[in-house]
Amino acid sequence: MKKVLTIAGSDCSGGAGIQADIKTMTAHGVYAMSVITALTAQNTMGVEDVLDAGGPFVGKQLDCVFQDIFPDAVKIGMVSNIETIQMIARKLKEYRPDNIVIDPVMVSTSGCALMHEDAMDTLIRDLLPLGAIITPNIPEAEKLCGSQIRNVDDMEKAAKAISRNLSGSVLIKGGHLTQTADDLLYDKGEFIWYRGERVDNPNTHGTGCTLSSAIASNLALGYDMRTSVGNAKDYITGALKAGLDLGHGSGPLNHCWRMK
Repeated sequence: MKKVLTIAGSDCSGGAGIQADIKTMTAHGVYAMSVITALTAQNTMGVEDVLDAGGPFVGKQLDCVFQDIFPDAVKIGMVSNIETIQMIARKLKEYRPDNIVIDPVMVSTSGCALMHEDAMDTLIRDLLPLGAIITPNIPEAEKLCGSQIRNVDDMEKAAKAISRNLSGSVLIKGGHLTQTADDLLYDKGEFIWYRGERVDNPNTHGTGCTLSSAIASNLALGYDMRTSVGNAKDYITGALKAGLDLGHGSGPLNHCWRMK
């Protein structure tokens, strides 16, 4: 069985973060492991509080995973502070896993900041260059490239600008565009567009976590980058179309929609 590690924050309501990652990985038939960077008190209506695990404890979790069950892919989500980012980067350089997928989580679906402002430079300098792919949404991509993204042309310019300091691919998710839900992959100097229908479902809690975990699972299963992204996009479209409706706010996806 292929193994995938998620390094992210916990969502007690089960729709995002570690919980969404583990559900997604299980749905893909891979063995899921987790290193928890922070505990969040949240639900479909918002994030109430965040308790960081701290860099040293994150480092101990990483040692325990890598020294026993070495992952075939790694997904990185919420990393809220400089100390934690530096520890993760150090351990990744020490153990050198393949197929690192980084979702630069900065703001929750409900609009709550999940990363300290002073951690942005450390993320860009120390962690993002280690990724085989990074998966920002449009607001995150705007922060990374320093310019506004209003349309598909802006997405291409942003992807190229962000990639200058990276060795891996860049996937800009187009869910925040008003007309389409097209995603753009900038891979090895080429633009690959994944055209997608906009699913009429207000319940989008944890979509970014789910997509990045699906990409990591596909990479672990041996698919190439472009196929992995396409498969992951198909998976999340199905999870949205399943129409799960839980909670009083932006609810979670049905991660197990294709499991019998």
